[in-house]
Amino acid sequence: MLQRTASRLGLGISRFFHASAPDPFVLAVLLTVVAAVLALMLGDFPGAADDAPRQTVLLDAWRADTGLWRFLAFSMQMCLILVTGHALAASKPARAAIDTLARLPRSGPSGVLLVGVTAALAGLVNWGLGLIVGALLAREVARSLASREIPAHYPVLCAAGYLGLLVWHGGLSGSAPLSVTTPEGAAKVLPASALETMGDVGIGLGQTLFTPLNLFVSGGLVVLAPLVLWLLTPRDPELCRSIDDVADLPVGHATETRRPIETFPDWLERTPPMAWLLAVLLIAAFIRYARHDGLGSIGLNEINAAMLALGLILHGSLDSYTRAVREAASGCACIIIQFPLYAGIMAILDTSGLIEMFAKALARGGETAVPFLSFLSAAVVNVFVPSGGGQWGIQGPVALKAGFAAGVAPGKMVMAVSYGDQLTNMLQPFWALPLLAITGARARDIVGYTALVMLAAGAWIAIGLFLF
Repeated sequence: MLQRTASRLGLGISRFFHASAPDPFVLAVLLTVVAAVLALMLGDFPGAADDAPRQTVLLDAWRADTGLWRFLAFSMQMCLILVTGHALAASKPARAAIDTLARLPRSGPSGVLLVGVTAALAGLVNWGLGLIVGALLAREVARSLASREIPAHYPVLCAAGYLGLLVWHGGLSGSAPLSVTTPEGAAKVLPASALETMGDVGIGLGQTLFTPLNLFVSGGLVVLAPLVLWLLTPRDPELCRSIDDVADLPVGHATETRRPIETFPDWLERTPPMAWLLAVLLIAAFIRYARHDGLGSIGLNEINAAMLALGLILHGSLDSYTRAVREAASGCACIIIQFPLYAGIMAILDTSGLIEMFAKALARGGETAVPFLSFLSAAVVNVFVPSGGGQWGIQGPVALKAGFAAGVAPGKMVMAVSYGDQLTNMLQPFWALPLLAITGARARDIVGYTALVMLAAGAWIAIGLFLF
């Protein structure tokens, strides 16, 4: 009875979003307009001259290097996370593992569980890996079930493939926890009075990712989210939309055409030692960094280096890895053009003082409420600024200032903002773009299901923040 009610609810909400949800690029433009209107109506514009027109101040902030173009370097880091994760998932050993897993489910609901748990676990390792593995596994599970004439609802499978983005900020590629592991990173977000009490150290991973709070929250989400989608999966074959009904995709894997090795450069491109040489250098640099600065201070650059090295090892040639990266780069296309718009939204919120106003309101909540309120505000801000690192750059200083005033440990505040950021990824389709490109689905096909997952996940995270 519960499962039947849940599946009907999921279908109803999915149909609503399918009919009403705009394209992600359209949404980015609309959010820019909404942010500007809110800033003009509610902002206090600290630092602006009294006689300066608000519209001019806002336009100047939006178009500046600290506006639209603020996170070009960070954008490159995010693209590298995506392409190195995709390239790793596209290697022969990884693809063989994906194909083997795809043959395991014996029903649509069991396929949803398999895709959801796998995507979430991979997302804890690396958000790009989780996104790509989840997308590839969702597609191949759907193909495998269809080939065996087993009914499966493809939109739910695709939604399950997106679950890595629900847990990623509590994992090893989380922007906020990784960005504050060094004294320099912590100094960007902590008030001077807090830095003095901490000494010349950052906020280590032992205070963020490797805490009972995060083990409870992230571990629970890996189990809870796939179960919710399992409940929402239609069992009636007449209600199921197959992969052929939803996506226009080629049958099977693309056939690889390779020319014979005829020249010395050809040999250099395809010989394993060339790929392994670079991989060894990257691993040596990673080990050197870990020994010198400690594993707790690993950041985005180190994660990218490790993913690059592992991908090179598994591909076994520079040529194979380059082709995988070239394929992965196409998934960055929409991200590249939308990222400046979201950076501009951040500039609007920052210049108008709206986020500072949020912080002052949060500080009044007290030690118990501040983490929860920071979590909620981060969830709202992420709808306007769907970039974990970008949002942290703006909201991090505000949240930690409020937490310090209320006596909350900095590590808990870091995770509170991280959880809010990842939660509304289930509603904001920005990071789903690569998954949608791989699966052939549309945002409106999955967002009804992910929105329900978001509600359950939000309740679980709130419990964790109040318990720990």
